[in-house]
Amino acid sequence: AERIRFILGEEDDSPAPPQLFTELDELLAVDGQEMEWKETARWIKFEEKVEQGGERWSKPHVATLSLHSLFELRTCIEKGSIMLDMEASSLPQVVEMIVDNQIETGLLKLDMKDKVTYTLLRKHRHQTKKSNLRSLADIGKTVSSASRISEVKKEIGLVERNPPALPGGTTAEGGSCHHFVFFPLLLMQLKNKFMKKLPRDAEASNVLVGEVDFLESPFIAFVRLQQAVMLGALTEVPVPTRFLFILLGPKGKAKSYHEIGRAIATLMSDEVFHDIAYKAKDRQDLIAGIDEFLDEVIVLPPGEWDPAIRIEPPKSLPSSDKRKNMYSGGENLQMNGDTPHDGGHGGGGHGDCEELQRTGRFCGGLIKDIKRKAPFFASDFYDALNIQALSAILFIYLATVTNAITFGGLLGDATENMQGVLESFLGTAVTGAIFCLFAGQPLTILSSTGPVLVFERLLFNFSRDNDFDYLEFRLWIGLWSAFQCLVLVATDASFLVKYFTRFTEEGFSSLISFIFIYDAFKKMIKLADYYPINSQFKVDYITHYSCACEPLDPGVLFAPQHNGTVDWASLTKKECLKYGGQLVGNNCKYVPDITLMSFILFFGTYTCSMALKKFKTSRYFPTTARKLISDFAIILSILIFCGIDALVGVDTPKLIVPSEFKPTSPERGWFVPPFGGNPWWVYLAAAIPALLVTILIFMDQQITAVIVNRKEHKLKKGAGYHLDLFWVAILMIICSFMGLPWYVAATVISIAHIDSLKMETETSAPGEQPKFLGVREQRVTGFIVFILTGVSVFMAPILKFIPMPVLYGVFLYMGVASLNGVQFMDRLKLLLMPLKHQPDFIYLRHVPLRRVHLFTFLQVVCLALLWILKSTVAAIIFPVMILALVAVRKAMDYLFSQHDLSFLDDVIPEKDKKKKEDEKKKKKKK
Repeated sequence: AERIRFILGEEDDSPAPPQLFTELDELLAVDGQEMEWKETARWIKFEEKVEQGGERWSKPHVATLSLHSLFELRTCIEKGSIMLDMEASSLPQVVEMIVDNQIETGLLKLDMKDKVTYTLLRKHRHQTKKSNLRSLADIGKTVSSASRISEVKKEIGLVERNPPALPGGTTAEGGSCHHFVFFPLLLMQLKNKFMKKLPRDAEASNVLVGEVDFLESPFIAFVRLQQAVMLGALTEVPVPTRFLFILLGPKGKAKSYHEIGRAIATLMSDEVFHDIAYKAKDRQDLIAGIDEFLDEVIVLPPGEWDPAIRIEPPKSLPSSDKRKNMYSGGENLQMNGDTPHDGGHGGGGHGDCEELQRTGRFCGGLIKDIKRKAPFFASDFYDALNIQALSAILFIYLATVTNAITFGGLLGDATENMQGVLESFLGTAVTGAIFCLFAGQPLTILSSTGPVLVFERLLFNFSRDNDFDYLEFRLWIGLWSAFQCLVLVATDASFLVKYFTRFTEEGFSSLISFIFIYDAFKKMIKLADYYPINSQFKVDYITHYSCACEPLDPGVLFAPQHNGTVDWASLTKKECLKYGGQLVGNNCKYVPDITLMSFILFFGTYTCSMALKKFKTSRYFPTTARKLISDFAIILSILIFCGIDALVGVDTPKLIVPSEFKPTSPERGWFVPPFGGNPWWVYLAAAIPALLVTILIFMDQQITAVIVNRKEHKLKKGAGYHLDLFWVAILMIICSFMGLPWYVAATVISIAHIDSLKMETETSAPGEQPKFLGVREQRVTGFIVFILTGVSVFMAPILKFIPMPVLYGVFLYMGVASLNGVQFMDRLKLLLMPLKHQPDFIYLRHVPLRRVHLFTFLQVVCLALLWILKSTVAAIIFPVMILALVAVRKAMDYLFSQHDLSFLDDVIPEKDKKKKEDEKKKKKKK
């Protein structure tokens, strides 16, 4: 342990060692001919074998080693040649230096030199090569004799050609040490798709093992080159080689040599031994690395497990950091005590967030937000140059249009068309486009919300009952509310967001998600009122039905047509009635079940969206195709079910888009006069209801912003809580003067926007799950979405073919998808889950289950009260009740210990807290 600590713990300025690609080549007779080096396995993180007889690579799997092979490998390192930081530039040069070293140390007899050298320089056959041409490993190496040059030239068919020119004007003919490369094969190598699995700075580790008949004792060497060198195509892909392990031994132990080769290859893919191999200074350092590996190895009894079973790679790899931290003196992450804290209060909050630090200066937070976001303004446009952005635009556009139509229609009903669908379209387009261009967090999507709609309904009824001019009264409420929001911005009031813990965030976001799900089903059930199912038709009428066209006058045998006569029986129902015929049969009055077809489209769109979104992890199609299908999942689902609807031909309800650009009500214009419609005192009294609107705007906007800016989203360009609220206030003034709806951040659509722009690693090792890198932060997708929303008024001829049930299916998908990963939902599932089937959540390790259930119960009660409140007349105080969630959470400090709250209400992501927990246990063992 002390040696490992010394190796890994020494501080230097050198970068982290690059990732290693390890290839195992064995000396075999191929097709009954001379012995060749044949590639049999490879590693990046997991092992892949060449299937015997299958001529293909196996699926990546966890390498399972015999304990005996590891001990034999340790013996090999103890007794073989260890040559670290060798300076060589070609394979023959490396081989020559290894052989000379073995002779000098007495490990190899002088008369064996030529045979060993000849064996090690045999040609290499890779699994990707089906031809007998010498590989680049043999062709690109330095050759030292004219006879060897001729032999190689003869093999590749260059006997009659001029020798290839070399740098400096030399050729490969005559004399000493030159290189030549067979370029067509090199180009083939470069096209190898396997290169996509490797990072750009990857290096290779080559393992050569085999049995020969001229050795009496094993020939063993471990070599680390001073600099990684391209040794032609010693590896199947053009990656520079840094390490070589060579084991040649007497006949009869081929299986043992093979297992030793697998052992060293597996060690080289282990992150800890990999670092030791790069930093080792002598033989003992390598032995210490093997011993450390053996300390972590788990042995399975031979009678209880079949070693032929291939273990699938895990979905998430355990980090090797805890092993490294044991030796490298890593930081102690809250190891003193039992509670990891993230914030400055009970359950962890956002107090450590730079964006929410109170400056104490006038508009200090706003100025800091502008300074923070300004350097990224240009990158916010060119970062959107990706096909994924197109997918996000189409998805969010359809969601935004549907939302605008839905809320516009409801607003029209609530305000007697003083505000309607067209105002909703225009307001969404104007506010959304401006916000995405200039706001601090452009990933946030503005939209109408349910609480705002409730307030509009109550305000309209109050204005009508008291003979107030509704639009003018609303204008002054909007102006006062915008002024109050600007005061909050100027005083850095957004710092209060740090008191929004997981309890408040999840209560609010879950409520909005449930509203989306509920509204989707509610709208679908309402379709049954307009399109009742044909319950009067029996099964016999469906399976044995008839409906024929007959003339009213039996003497008229043919119906007149413009181009002749047609038999009555061949006419359709419409043509029959058109030409004076009558329909006879038991199925003539049957109308297709529009409701049934609508539900098929509704559930079909939702199910298809879910399935295609998960297609990224499917086994079908190449990685690029899977990712493309996953990115365009929602759009593909919409197109598929629009096509099905068109093919079936049932008259399902379609999307209705206004076709003229004018206010919904003829009694109003596009500008609301601020004076003349109401008594003067109303302008001052409007400040009171404006206070409720301000609370609503602040809570809606900032809770959504907190959810969007969560640490697990790995956003790199910073947040802008003050700047966002500033633009919401400015846009509220514009909308008030134009008589447009008020807009605020929409939680569910914003989460859907984030999800559609998530990025993952492209160079993941075979078998390794792609790692989440962050979100494609930019302003373009949101801006184009809102521009398209405005243009949609002129796209009515196209949009009218989209069935509403399909869009309701998208609503359902967004509601369900936004609940994924919410701890509240995980805790709800625990209520129905036996102990033995409960997942290994970090809070279950530290908090008694009864306390977990109590916390969940209180959250459910709060959510139920909010739901009931929003459905009653008292809905106008809904924003105050959301604010009350913060007070409820504070009161829970007296019901739960700080230890319990730190795990149940902590904003640290689950996986990060597990990592800290594991590190803490490791430190305690020390």
